[in-house]
Amino acid sequence: MQPEEISGFIKAALPDAEVTITDLAGDGDHYAAHVTSDAFRGLSRVKQHQLVYAALQGRMGGVLHALALTTAIPESTSV
Repeated sequence: MQPEEISGFIKAALPDAEVTITDLAGDGDHYAAHVTSDAFRGLSRVKQHQLVYAALQGRMGGVLHALALTTAIPESTSV
């Protein structure tokens, strides 16, 4: 999978997500993803990761061999 494809699947499921994809090995098969979304608010880290993996629609372990995942909630901005 290409980084744009991974990002696209995640953004389709989490429209507000900010997604950064890094190719870890240069082989197009091992990536790191950092995903920030308000949808993660109130969820455990495990549930956050499950949302992202669900967005990939079963591609983990198949088309996408490895994805090191970090998730975050956007920082609140006060005006």
